[in-house]
Amino acid sequence: MVTLAAVVGALTLLAVLNPLRQPDDADLGQRSESGARFVEAEADAGDRPEASATPSNVPSTPPADTLPGAADTLPGATRTDALPPVVDHGPRRGNKVALTFDADMTDAMRRHLRGGAVTSYANLKLIDRLERDGIPATFFLTGMWVEQYPKVTRRLAANPRFELANHTYGHHAFTADCYGLPRIDRRKMTADVARTFDLVSAYGGRQTRYFRFPGLCHDRAALTALAPLGLTVVDGDVVSGDPFATAWQPIVRAVLDQVRPGSVIVLHVTEANAPMTDEALPHILAGLAERGLEPALLSEVLGTGQAGAGSREPDRTDLPDA
Repeated sequence: MVTLAAVVGALTLLAVLNPLRQPDDADLGQRSESGARFVEAEADAGDRPEASATPSNVPSTPPADTLPGAADTLPGATRTDALPPVVDHGPRRGNKVALTFDADMTDAMRRHLRGGAVTSYANLKLIDRLERDGIPATFFLTGMWVEQYPKVTRRLAANPRFELANHTYGHHAFTADCYGLPRIDRRKMTADVARTFDLVSAYGGRQTRYFRFPGLCHDRAALTALAPLGLTVVDGDVVSGDPFATAWQPIVRAVLDQVRPGSVIVLHVTEANAPMTDEALPHILAGLAERGLEPALLSEVLGTGQAGAGSREPDRTDLPDA
């Protein structure tokens, strides 16, 4: 469990490492305590779409429990008539931990790509290492990243050791004051996340109904907006601090100092914004092995009883009357 002191330390380290950071590219996970409560490429030619308004109409993705067999087969699928559970970690038994990688993409990041300010937001060295060593991992993809990197997305989907999850379309904040991220209109939240499920599901592979908020920032209003999608919100109990790190050692220390059986480790695959993650990865894997811990898919770490250890639910899970 990440303490408040650890959070402050991680944020302080990030500020020191990157004092010139652009506010709308911020993506350090906000931590919150576990407990029985909620906290209030280079794209292929022609694959670089202009930013478009997020649709505010009824989402095109049906609720998970209306998709044939989805409630039985997709990890993370939940009831659509209750607030979605928020999960920090799996049961504290056994030796499994989940390596999760966020694939962020914002309008500002896409402008940086097009203007040549950065080379890539897809860390292929990291993916190479995971594939070469046969390491299971779960990727939380933004829809905009999927559109920017269709070939890389196909590569992730084709690997049976990788799971695909949802990280919104354009990495907008779902609450106020979320690390400087631009805030999405509350009326567009449902459609934004549904749109991303549509984009990701088209690639096949190991699909899930797992979802991660940008910055891990959420409140009851955001959870209510996503309830019709029948998903599980996954925060994480080990925040690596890899965004904008200038050395790999602090990333490794942050992970290995916090990790426990059942942990969900938050890392990033966005190379330009997390340039040291691929260098940190082999040291993280070695440290996990020394502790007798083994990477596994998020669905395996959380298990089928996802409202168990490490989950947070409100006192009343039924949705409020309209």
